[in-house]
Amino acid sequence: MTGTSSGLGKAAVKLFAAKGWKVIATMRRPAEETELIKLENVVLLPLDVADPEMIKDVVGKATEMGVDVVLNNAGYGLGGALESYSDEQIVNQIDTNLLGVIRVTQAFVPYFRAKRSGMFLTTTSIGGVITFPFYSVYSATKWGVEGFCESLSFEMNQFGIAVKTISPGGIRSNFRSNQVFAQNDAYAPLFQKVTNAFMQGKTPTVVSEPEAIAAVIYEAATDGKDQLRYPAGPDAVSYVAERKRVGEEAFRQQLNELFFPS
Repeated sequence: MTGTSSGLGKAAVKLFAAKGWKVIATMRRPAEETELIKLENVVLLPLDVADPEMIKDVVGKATEMGVDVVLNNAGYGLGGALESYSDEQIVNQIDTNLLGVIRVTQAFVPYFRAKRSGMFLTTTSIGGVITFPFYSVYSATKWGVEGFCESLSFEMNQFGIAVKTISPGGIRSNFRSNQVFAQNDAYAPLFQKVTNAFMQGKTPTVVSEPEAIAAVIYEAATDGKDQLRYPAGPDAVSYVAERKRVGEEAFRQQLNELFFPS
């Protein structure tokens, strides 16, 4: 598992370990972890998914121990108006959220293909299925991951390898405190309207506990279904259902009117 130092990643490690799985939990600074290290069937390894050499090293160690499921969970948010982002911010967001998933997945494919079994689970976001204002590059990475996984599933299925995505809605975690937000005064009034819509409960967005989302990840890992996408959390389920009910364009217009009423 990648991205296990807090929030959903840490909750997933605890759940799988409690269910009797041996878990290899990776994070950028495992020396600072004080909770997971106490679990008997959890192994901590250092990993930055933006570092191809670290990925190669971790995959080598992990496959020596044996791997049945890979969970791509590392990522963070980049918010703000597009014109306020620096090139470095854009590159870092894509490098972690999209290229990190591709790199880690690609590194494990030969191992799974050789044994003709295995599973790739990837945490995307409801932002990989629908979009919200001021998250254009973040959405690009999450939609990219969804497309990557859907295409990959065709070729992997031929070798008995499953590919699945989990798209959570709101989660009680440090996602917001860890996100990078680029400021631009020209967009401040518009951003305030979006903030008000969320704060006043005008959207279906709710905050789920990370343990509830981790349970969906465990379900995806163990249900034996040939299913690609797993919306996670009541708000994610609601968003997906409404978009399907009214159609993509009508849904987009609904959100536009909700955030920026005429």
